[in-house]
Amino acid sequence: MSKELIRLSDCFMKFDDDVILDHINLYINDKEFLTLLGPSGCGKTTTLRIIGGFQKPTSGDVFFDGVRINDVPPHKRKVNTVFQKYALFTHMNIFENVAFGLRVNKVPDPKDPKRMIKVPESEIKERVEEALALVNLAGYGKRSVNSLSGGQQQRVAIARAIVNRPQVLLLDEPLGALDLKLRKDMQIELKRIQQQVGITFIYVTHDQEEALTMSDTIVVMNEGKIQQIGTPEDIYNEPKNAFVADFIGESNIIDGVMHEDYVVGMYGRKFKCLDKGFAPNEPVDVVIRPEDIDIVPEAEGQLTGTVTEVTFKGIHYDIIVDFRGFKWLIQTTDYSPVGAKIGVKIDPDGFHIMKKSQYSGTFGDYSSYSSEYDELNEDRLEDEEDGDEE
Repeated sequence: MSKELIRLSDCFMKFDDDVILDHINLYINDKEFLTLLGPSGCGKTTTLRIIGGFQKPTSGDVFFDGVRINDVPPHKRKVNTVFQKYALFTHMNIFENVAFGLRVNKVPDPKDPKRMIKVPESEIKERVEEALALVNLAGYGKRSVNSLSGGQQQRVAIARAIVNRPQVLLLDEPLGALDLKLRKDMQIELKRIQQQVGITFIYVTHDQEEALTMSDTIVVMNEGKIQQIGTPEDIYNEPKNAFVADFIGESNIIDGVMHEDYVVGMYGRKFKCLDKGFAPNEPVDVVIRPEDIDIVPEAEGQLTGTVTEVTFKGIHYDIIVDFRGFKWLIQTTDYSPVGAKIGVKIDPDGFHIMKKSQYSGTFGDYSSYSSEYDELNEDRLEDEEDGDEE
Protein backbone atom coordinates (compact mmCIF):
# COMPACT_ATOMS: atom_id res chain seq x y z
CA MET A 1 0.00 0.00 0.00
CA SER A 2 1.33 3.45 -0.98
CA LYS A 3 2.32 5.81 1.81
CA GLU A 4 0.88 9.32 1.87
CA LEU A 5 3.66 11.91 1.71
CA ILE A 6 2.00 15.29 1.06
CA ARG A 7 -1.47 16.57 1.91
CA LEU A 8 -3.12 19.87 1.09
CA SER A 9 -6.07 20.39 3.42
CA ASP A 10 -8.76 22.96 2.53
CA CYS A 11 -6.20 25.23 0.84
CA PHE A 12 -7.59 28.60 -0.21
CA MET A 13 -5.55 31.21 -2.09
CA LYS A 14 -6.63 34.73 -2.92
CA PHE A 15 -4.81 37.62 -4.60
CA ASP A 16 -6.72 40.86 -3.97
CA ASP A 17 -10.26 39.93 -5.09
CA ASP A 18 -9.21 37.03 -7.31
CA VAL A 19 -9.68 33.51 -5.96
CA ILE A 20 -6.80 31.37 -7.25
CA LEU A 21 -7.43 28.20 -5.24
CA ASP A 22 -10.90 27.46 -3.95
CA HIS A 23 -10.56 25.22 -0.88
CA ILE A 24 -8.78 22.31 -2.54
CA ASN A 25 -8.02 19.01 -0.83
CA LEU A 26 -5.34 16.75 -2.27
CA TYR A 27 -2.98 14.05 -1.10
CA ILE A 28 0.13 12.78 -2.90
CA ASN A 29 1.74 9.41 -2.27
CA ASP A 30 5.41 8.61 -1.84
CA LYS A 31 7.18 7.65 -5.10
CA GLU A 32 4.18 8.78 -7.16
CA PHE A 33 4.30 10.64 -10.48
CA LEU A 34 1.42 13.09 -10.11
CA THR A 35 0.51 15.69 -12.72
CA LEU A 36 -1.44 18.89 -12.13
CA LEU A 37 -3.19 19.50 -15.44
CA GLY A 38 -5.31 22.40 -16.60
CA PRO A 39 -5.50 25.58 -18.67
CA SER A 40 -3.65 28.79 -17.84
CA GLY A 41 -4.98 30.40 -14.68
CA CYS A 42 -6.50 27.22 -13.26
CA GLY A 43 -4.32 27.27 -10.11
CA LYS A 44 -1.92 24.44 -10.91
CA THR A 45 1.31 26.46 -10.63
CA THR A 46 0.08 28.13 -7.44
CA THR A 47 -0.53 24.66 -5.99
CA LEU A 48 3.03 23.68 -6.90
CA ARG A 49 4.46 26.85 -5.37
CA ILE A 50 2.55 26.24 -2.13
CA ILE A 51 4.03 22.74 -1.91
CA GLY A 52 7.51 24.16 -2.57
CA GLY A 53 7.10 26.88 0.05
CA PHE A 54 7.36 29.79 -2.41
CA GLN A 55 3.85 30.91 -1.47
CA LYS A 56 1.70 30.46 1.63
CA PRO A 57 -2.01 29.71 1.29
CA THR A 58 -4.40 32.39 2.50
CA SER A 59 -5.96 29.64 4.60
CA GLY A 60 -5.64 25.88 4.90
CA ASP A 61 -2.75 23.58 5.77
CA VAL A 62 0.10 21.80 4.00
CA PHE A 63 1.47 18.60 5.52
CA PHE A 64 4.67 16.76 4.63
CA ASP A 65 4.94 13.25 6.04
CA GLY A 66 2.29 14.16 8.62
CA VAL A 67 3.98 17.40 9.78
CA ARG A 68 2.45 20.82 9.08
CA ILE A 69 4.94 22.84 6.99
CA ASN A 70 3.08 26.09 6.25
CA ASP A 71 5.84 28.13 7.93
CA VAL A 72 8.82 26.04 6.76
CA PRO A 73 10.90 28.02 4.18
CA PRO A 74 11.67 26.47 0.76
CA HIS A 75 15.33 25.68 1.48
CA LYS A 76 14.34 23.64 4.53
CA ARG A 77 11.76 21.50 2.71
CA LYS A 78 12.77 18.15 1.26
CA VAL A 79 11.86 19.31 -2.24
CA ASN A 80 13.69 20.64 -5.29
CA THR A 81 12.23 22.43 -8.29
CA VAL A 82 12.87 22.35 -12.05
CA PHE A 83 11.44 25.36 -13.88
CA GLN A 84 10.73 25.92 -17.57
CA LYS A 85 13.66 28.35 -17.58
CA TYR A 86 16.52 26.16 -16.45
CA ALA A 87 18.58 28.99 -14.84
CA LEU A 88 21.89 27.24 -15.51
CA PHE A 89 25.11 29.10 -14.70
CA THR A 90 26.79 29.89 -18.03
CA HIS A 91 30.15 30.70 -16.38
CA MET A 92 30.34 27.18 -14.93
CA ASN A 93 30.81 23.88 -16.72
CA ILE A 94 28.23 21.12 -16.46
CA PHE A 95 29.92 19.41 -13.51
CA GLU A 96 29.99 22.63 -11.47
CA ASN A 97 26.37 23.41 -12.34
CA VAL A 98 25.25 20.06 -10.96
CA ALA A 99 27.59 20.31 -7.97
CA PHE A 100 26.47 23.80 -7.00
CA GLY A 101 23.82 22.73 -4.49
CA LEU A 102 26.17 20.26 -2.84
CA ARG A 103 28.85 22.91 -2.42
CA VAL A 104 26.40 25.39 -0.87
CA ASN A 105 24.77 22.92 1.52
CA LYS A 106 26.33 21.66 4.72
CA VAL A 107 25.87 18.24 6.29
CA PRO A 108 26.34 16.85 9.82
CA ASP A 109 29.88 15.76 10.65
CA PRO A 110 29.86 11.92 10.99
CA LYS A 111 32.19 12.26 14.01
CA ASP A 112 30.15 15.02 15.64
CA PRO A 113 26.52 15.21 14.39
CA LYS A 114 26.02 18.61 16.04
CA ARG A 115 28.74 20.13 13.87
CA MET A 116 27.95 21.04 10.25
CA ILE A 117 30.62 20.62 7.58
CA LYS A 118 30.90 20.96 3.81
CA VAL A 119 30.17 17.93 1.66
CA PRO A 120 33.53 16.19 1.00
CA GLU A 121 34.90 16.63 -2.54
CA SER A 122 35.07 12.86 -3.02
CA GLU A 123 31.34 12.58 -2.29
CA ILE A 124 30.53 15.54 -4.54
CA LYS A 125 32.40 13.90 -7.42
CA GLU A 126 30.65 10.58 -6.88
CA ARG A 127 27.15 12.07 -6.62
CA VAL A 128 27.55 14.42 -9.60
CA GLU A 129 28.82 11.64 -11.84
CA GLU A 130 25.96 9.43 -10.66
CA ALA A 131 23.40 12.17 -11.44
CA LEU A 132 24.88 12.86 -14.90
CA ALA A 133 24.85 9.15 -15.72
CA LEU A 134 21.22 8.95 -14.65
CA VAL A 135 20.23 11.65 -17.21
CA ASN A 136 22.45 10.10 -19.92
CA LEU A 137 25.13 12.81 -19.75
CA ALA A 138 28.02 10.70 -18.45
CA GLY A 139 31.32 12.20 -19.59
CA TYR A 140 29.82 15.68 -20.21
CA GLY A 141 31.09 17.21 -16.96
CA LYS A 142 33.79 19.45 -18.47
CA ARG A 143 31.64 20.82 -21.29
CA SER A 144 30.25 24.34 -21.38
CA VAL A 145 26.54 24.80 -20.78
CA ASN A 146 26.36 26.93 -23.94
CA SER A 147 27.48 23.97 -26.05
CA LEU A 148 24.38 21.94 -25.14
CA SER A 149 21.08 21.55 -26.95
CA GLY A 150 17.82 22.48 -25.24
CA GLY A 151 17.15 18.87 -24.31
CA GLN A 152 20.63 18.45 -22.84
CA GLN A 153 20.27 21.64 -20.80
CA GLN A 154 17.00 20.23 -19.48
CA ARG A 155 18.85 17.09 -18.38
CA VAL A 156 21.47 19.19 -16.58
CA ALA A 157 18.70 21.03 -14.71
CA ILE A 158 17.18 17.72 -13.64
CA ALA A 159 20.57 16.33 -12.58
CA ARG A 160 21.20 19.48 -10.49
CA ALA A 161 17.83 18.99 -8.78
CA ILE A 162 18.17 15.29 -7.99
CA VAL A 163 21.83 15.36 -6.92
CA ASN A 164 20.69 16.71 -3.53
CA ARG A 165 18.49 13.62 -3.14
CA PRO A 166 15.17 15.33 -2.37
CA GLN A 167 12.10 13.33 -1.46
CA VAL A 168 10.04 15.34 -3.94
CA LEU A 169 10.87 16.92 -7.28
CA LEU A 170 8.59 19.73 -8.48
CA LEU A 171 8.52 20.33 -12.24
CA ASP A 172 6.81 23.47 -13.57
CA GLU A 173 6.19 22.94 -17.32
CA PRO A 174 9.87 22.01 -17.82
CA LEU A 175 9.42 20.81 -21.41
CA GLY A 176 7.58 23.88 -22.68
CA ALA A 177 10.62 25.36 -24.46
CA LEU A 178 11.51 22.19 -26.37
CA ASP A 179 10.42 21.25 -29.88
CA LEU A 180 7.76 18.57 -30.34
CA LYS A 181 10.00 15.57 -31.02
CA LEU A 182 12.41 16.40 -28.21
CA ARG A 183 9.47 16.97 -25.87
CA LYS A 184 8.11 13.51 -26.64
CA ASP A 185 11.55 11.95 -26.04
CA MET A 186 11.92 13.77 -22.72
CA GLN A 187 8.51 12.56 -21.55
CA ILE A 188 9.81 8.99 -21.69
CA GLU A 189 13.10 10.03 -20.09
CA LEU A 190 11.41 11.77 -17.17
CA LYS A 191 9.29 8.74 -16.39
CA ARG A 192 12.38 6.50 -16.54
CA ILE A 193 14.31 8.84 -14.22
CA GLN A 194 11.43 9.00 -11.74
CA GLN A 195 11.17 5.22 -11.58
CA GLN A 196 14.93 4.81 -11.26
CA VAL A 197 15.50 7.34 -8.46
CA GLY A 198 12.29 6.29 -6.69
CA ILE A 199 11.13 9.72 -5.52
CA THR A 200 7.87 11.66 -5.87
CA PHE A 201 7.49 13.81 -9.00
CA ILE A 202 4.85 16.57 -9.05
CA TYR A 203 4.53 17.86 -12.58
CA VAL A 204 2.63 20.90 -13.86
CA THR A 205 1.47 21.10 -17.47
CA HIS A 206 -1.37 22.22 -19.73
CA ASP A 207 -0.41 19.49 -22.23
CA GLN A 208 -2.81 16.55 -21.98
CA GLU A 209 -0.46 14.22 -23.88
CA GLU A 210 2.35 14.83 -21.38
CA ALA A 211 -0.03 14.05 -18.53
CA LEU A 212 -1.36 10.86 -20.11
CA THR A 213 2.13 9.63 -21.07
CA MET A 214 3.96 10.07 -17.77
CA SER A 215 1.55 10.12 -14.86
CA ASP A 216 0.48 7.62 -12.26
CA THR A 217 -2.19 10.10 -11.19
CA ILE A 218 -3.65 13.14 -12.96
CA VAL A 219 -5.33 16.03 -11.14
CA VAL A 220 -7.46 18.03 -13.58
CA MET A 221 -7.99 21.63 -12.44
CA ASN A 222 -10.05 24.58 -13.61
CA GLU A 223 -11.01 27.89 -12.03
CA GLY A 224 -9.12 27.08 -8.84
CA LYS A 225 -10.97 23.83 -8.26
CA ILE A 226 -10.09 20.17 -8.70
CA GLN A 227 -12.42 18.76 -11.34
CA GLN A 228 -11.25 15.13 -11.21
CA ILE A 229 -8.46 12.95 -9.81
CA GLY A 230 -7.62 9.57 -11.28
CA THR A 231 -5.31 7.41 -13.36
CA PRO A 232 -4.77 8.44 -16.99
CA GLU A 233 -7.11 5.62 -18.05
CA ASP A 234 -9.85 6.73 -15.63
CA ILE A 235 -9.58 10.38 -16.62
CA TYR A 236 -9.77 9.61 -20.33
CA ASN A 237 -12.35 6.83 -20.29
CA GLU A 238 -14.59 8.06 -17.46
CA PRO A 239 -14.53 11.89 -17.33
CA LYS A 240 -16.60 13.38 -14.51
CA ASN A 241 -17.93 16.39 -16.41
CA ALA A 242 -17.93 18.14 -19.77
CA PHE A 243 -14.84 20.21 -18.94
CA VAL A 244 -12.71 17.11 -18.25
CA ALA A 245 -14.09 15.30 -21.30
CA ASP A 246 -13.25 18.24 -23.53
CA PHE A 247 -9.85 19.04 -22.01
CA ILE A 248 -8.56 15.47 -22.09
CA GLY A 249 -8.62 14.45 -25.72
CA GLU A 250 -11.28 15.20 -28.32
CA SER A 251 -14.92 14.60 -27.43
CA ASN A 252 -18.38 14.82 -28.90
CA ILE A 253 -20.64 15.84 -26.01
CA ILE A 254 -24.35 15.50 -26.71
CA ASP A 255 -27.46 16.14 -24.63
CA GLY A 256 -29.12 12.85 -23.72
CA VAL A 257 -31.57 11.15 -21.38
CA MET A 258 -30.78 8.10 -19.27
CA HIS A 259 -34.02 6.16 -19.68
CA GLU A 260 -32.91 3.30 -17.42
CA ASP A 261 -29.78 1.37 -16.53
CA TYR A 262 -27.75 0.58 -19.67
CA VAL A 263 -30.09 2.54 -22.00
CA VAL A 264 -29.40 6.14 -23.08
CA GLY A 265 -31.48 8.24 -25.46
CA MET A 266 -30.43 10.98 -27.90
CA TYR A 267 -31.75 12.27 -31.21
CA GLY A 268 -35.04 10.54 -30.35
CA ARG A 269 -33.44 7.08 -30.37
CA LYS A 270 -32.33 4.64 -27.67
CA PHE A 271 -28.83 3.18 -27.48
CA LYS A 272 -27.32 0.44 -25.34
CA CYS A 273 -24.51 1.59 -23.03
CA LEU A 274 -22.59 0.26 -20.01
CA ASP A 275 -23.63 2.94 -17.50
CA LYS A 276 -26.09 2.67 -14.63
CA GLY A 277 -27.10 4.35 -11.37
CA PHE A 278 -28.95 7.33 -12.83
CA ALA A 279 -32.52 8.32 -12.06
CA PRO A 280 -35.11 7.18 -14.63
CA ASN A 281 -35.23 9.67 -17.54
CA GLU A 282 -32.48 11.81 -15.97
CA PRO A 283 -30.98 14.41 -18.37
CA VAL A 284 -27.31 13.62 -18.94
CA ASP A 285 -24.29 14.55 -21.05
CA VAL A 286 -23.28 11.78 -23.46
CA VAL A 287 -19.59 11.65 -24.35
CA ILE A 288 -18.49 9.85 -27.50
CA ARG A 289 -14.80 9.86 -28.37
CA PRO A 290 -14.03 10.40 -32.10
CA GLU A 291 -12.07 7.14 -32.30
CA ASP A 292 -15.05 5.15 -30.94
CA ILE A 293 -17.24 5.93 -33.93
CA ASP A 294 -17.34 3.56 -36.93
CA ILE A 295 -18.39 4.84 -40.34
CA VAL A 296 -20.76 2.41 -42.10
CA PRO A 297 -23.05 2.56 -45.15
CA GLU A 298 -25.93 4.97 -44.61
CA ALA A 299 -28.52 2.17 -44.53
CA GLU A 300 -26.62 0.34 -41.74
CA GLY A 301 -26.05 3.35 -39.47
CA GLN A 302 -27.55 3.93 -36.04
CA LEU A 303 -27.49 7.58 -37.09
CA THR A 304 -26.94 9.20 -40.48
CA GLY A 305 -25.26 12.51 -41.29
CA THR A 306 -23.45 14.56 -43.92
CA VAL A 307 -19.67 15.04 -44.13
CA THR A 308 -18.88 18.78 -44.04
CA GLU A 309 -15.09 18.83 -43.56
CA VAL A 310 -12.18 16.41 -44.03
CA THR A 311 -8.63 16.97 -42.77
CA PHE A 312 -5.78 14.52 -43.35
CA LYS A 313 -3.76 14.10 -40.12
CA GLY A 314 -1.15 11.57 -41.28
CA ILE A 315 -2.29 8.42 -39.49
CA HIS A 316 -6.01 9.19 -39.76
CA TYR A 317 -8.60 11.62 -41.11
CA ASP A 318 -10.46 14.14 -38.97
CA ILE A 319 -13.97 14.14 -40.42
CA ILE A 320 -16.65 16.62 -39.37
CA VAL A 321 -20.16 15.24 -39.79
CA ASP A 322 -23.41 17.16 -39.43
CA PHE A 323 -26.08 15.29 -37.43
CA ARG A 324 -29.25 17.40 -37.42
CA GLY A 325 -27.33 20.64 -37.00
CA PHE A 326 -24.86 19.34 -34.42
CA LYS A 327 -21.32 18.76 -35.72
CA TRP A 328 -19.43 15.62 -34.63
CA LEU A 329 -15.74 14.88 -35.00
CA ILE A 330 -14.88 11.37 -36.22
CA GLN A 331 -11.32 10.06 -36.42
CA THR A 332 -10.96 7.24 -38.92
CA THR A 333 -8.54 5.70 -41.41
CA ASP A 334 -11.39 5.46 -43.96
CA TYR A 335 -11.79 8.42 -46.28
CA SER A 336 -15.22 9.98 -46.86
CA PRO A 337 -15.50 13.00 -49.17
CA VAL A 338 -17.19 16.27 -48.29
CA GLY A 339 -20.91 16.04 -49.03
CA ALA A 340 -21.09 12.26 -48.55
CA LYS A 341 -24.07 10.82 -46.70
CA ILE A 342 -22.77 8.33 -44.14
CA GLY A 343 -24.01 6.13 -41.33
CA VAL A 344 -22.27 5.71 -37.98
CA LYS A 345 -22.21 2.86 -35.51
CA ILE A 346 -21.22 3.10 -31.84
CA ASP A 347 -20.74 0.07 -29.61
CA PRO A 348 -22.11 0.17 -26.03
CA ASP A 349 -18.65 0.79 -24.56
CA GLY A 350 -18.28 3.85 -26.82
CA PHE A 351 -20.85 5.81 -24.79
CA HIS A 352 -19.71 7.53 -21.59
CA ILE A 353 -22.54 9.01 -19.53
CA MET A 354 -22.00 12.00 -17.24
CA LYS A 355 -24.29 13.91 -14.91
CA LYS A 356 -25.17 17.45 -15.92
CA SER A 357 -22.80 20.11 -14.54
CA GLN A 358 -22.03 23.82 -14.84
CA TYR A 359 -20.07 22.98 -17.99
CA SER A 360 -22.95 21.24 -19.77
CA GLY A 361 -23.70 22.76 -23.15
CA THR A 362 -20.31 24.51 -23.28
CA PHE A 363 -18.29 21.97 -25.27
CA GLY A 364 -18.66 19.24 -27.85
CA ASP A 365 -20.05 20.88 -31.01
CA TYR A 366 -17.51 21.18 -33.82
CA SER A 367 -19.49 23.82 -35.74
CA SER A 368 -16.54 26.22 -35.47
CA TYR A 369 -14.03 23.67 -36.80
CA SER A 370 -14.28 24.67 -40.46
CA SER A 371 -14.49 28.40 -39.78
CA GLU A 372 -11.32 28.24 -37.66
CA TYR A 373 -9.41 26.86 -40.65
CA ASP A 374 -10.98 29.50 -42.89
CA GLU A 375 -9.88 32.25 -40.49
CA LEU A 376 -6.33 30.87 -40.43
CA ASN A 377 -6.26 30.82 -44.23
CA GLU A 378 -7.64 34.38 -44.39
CA ASP A 379 -4.98 35.59 -41.94
CA ARG A 380 -2.29 33.88 -44.01
CA LEU A 381 -3.55 35.55 -47.20
CA GLU A 382 -3.62 38.95 -45.51
CA ASP A 383 -0.03 38.47 -44.28
CA GLU A 384 1.10 37.50 -47.80
CA GLU A 385 -0.67 40.54 -49.29
CA ASP A 386 0.98 42.82 -46.74
CA GLY A 387 4.34 41.30 -47.63
CA ASP A 388 3.73 41.94 -51.36
CA GLU A 389 2.97 45.60 -50.66
CA GLU A 390 6.27 46.01 -48.84
